[in-house]
Amino acid sequence: MQLNLTGHHVEITPALRDYVSSKVERLERHFDNVTNVHVVLSVEKVRHKAEATLHLAGADLFADAESDDMYAAIDALADKLDRQIRKHKEKVTDHHRSEGAARKHQ
Repeated sequence: MQLNLTGHHVEITPALRDYVSSKVERLERHFDNVTNVHVVLSVEKVRHKAEATLHLAGADLFADAESDDMYAAIDALADKLDRQIRKHKEKVTDHHRSEGAARKHQ
């Protein structure tokens, strides 16, 4: 999995980079077909914004989150992506199971 981290009006410190990579690794535990992740961290006045695009096998997922604290925004972003990945995984596994069941009954 490749992680691209970009900062707009914010310096990407090693602590931020480590924090984002640990959150992305947590996402990869749920669905191991994550090929590429692009995370953009930005600051607009007092609002800290984190957005990410995940490229999966068969889909691209996008989420963004805003907060007064950058770490809180990253946490909210990880939670949103976690829900999306689990939903995508359920769709994929349900689809394959229904195909197998349909073939079995024919």
